[in-house]
Amino acid sequence: MEVKTAETAGFCFGVKRAVDKVYELIDSGVTPIYTLGPIIHNEEVVTDLEKKGVQVISEEDLDHLEKGTVIIRSHGVGKAVYDKLLERKLSYVDVTCPFVLKIHRIVEKESREGKHILIIGDASHPEVQGICGWVQGTYTVIKSSEEAEAYEPDSDRKICVVSQTTFNYNKFKDLVEILGKKRYNDNVLDIFNVLNTICNATEERQKEARTIAGEVDTMLVVGGRHSSNTQKLFEICKKECGNTYYIQTPVDLDSEMFQCSSYVGITAGASTPKKIIEEVQEHVRIKF
Repeated sequence: MEVKTAETAGFCFGVKRAVDKVYELIDSGVTPIYTLGPIIHNEEVVTDLEKKGVQVISEEDLDHLEKGTVIIRSHGVGKAVYDKLLERKLSYVDVTCPFVLKIHRIVEKESREGKHILIIGDASHPEVQGICGWVQGTYTVIKSSEEAEAYEPDSDRKICVVSQTTFNYNKFKDLVEILGKKRYNDNVLDIFNVLNTICNATEERQKEARTIAGEVDTMLVVGGRHSSNTQKLFEICKKECGNTYYIQTPVDLDSEMFQCSSYVGITAGASTPKKIIEEVQEHVRIKF
């Protein structure tokens, strides 16, 4: 069985930085340690951290904490969370991805100037929720072409468009195109300030996954079930290779996946540890 693993598979810069920081705090003897939500969308990593004493909490839990170190994960949080941490005098470590922090600064500045903020992304995703928390005014979150078609801009206000960092790049372009066809008083819409804030690592990972999926007989996408960027990788690969499977660990592999296959591709989301990717790769080569 020939196996091709994407070079861009696995931890991105922001995720690696966040995970490394948590283990660094554990090794330093700091206790107790809390993360605002799972540090990454990978069950294996989160379980390992829990075994080492790291507790996952929600923003509501901050009201009851008296001591400890709170870690703001790479997804980032809204301004109100920082205010609460300061009000409660809680120690915290901020490992928000720099690309996400950039979006926070953008929407804060643009909204203060009176612009309506239009966020292309999943409203239920923690990164998007954090971005919304920095808007000093009105905002709209759009995820689908249907929502883009239904969107009715306020003709009296300029609009700033940003994107969730892990959004599907091609889908982002499609939604921007739909929005760009709207009219203001029969004039071509020219007041959209569109900023592509999808991170470079996400774009490269998606492009490479698409290329590999178009070459192989079977495509494996490795990542946590709740990982947004992994879900998008699966969608992209499935369009190129009908025989595409979403797995979390080698345990999920099945011989039926590889019937009539001689060439297998592997990619993985930004929250997937290198160790798991290597285990999947070896399992495919040895078992099938």
